[in-house]
Amino acid sequence: MTVTMLRTKLHRAAVTEANINYEGSISIAPELLTASGLLLNERVEIYNITNGARFATYVIPGKPGQICLNGAAARLAHPGDRVIIAAYCQLEYTEAQNHEPTVVLLDERNAIKS
Repeated sequence: MTVTMLRTKLHRAAVTEANINYEGSISIAPELLTASGLLLNERVEIYNITNGARFATYVIPGKPGQICLNGAAARLAHPGDRVIIAAYCQLEYTEAQNHEPTVVLLDERNAIKS
């Protein structure tokens, strides 16, 4: 049996931009990709703390400090909104019992707090 587990998350990221004219996705700063282990083109779930919206998209590289929602996702968040960006994995039940996700806490400028 497999179970779905949180693999990694960026907690309380600040949306820096929303670009409705892009094809779609979320642009994430390179330093945050490295810290979280998120992969380019990986599916992520976005939970908007500010307005309660929940949606999925995929990761593309951003500029330093950037969290930019693109395409249709740009309608679900505004600059300044705080979001959680989460990726999940499938693990065997016995493996899942010892799994620890990567959690990256961010400040209001998307600098890593811990």
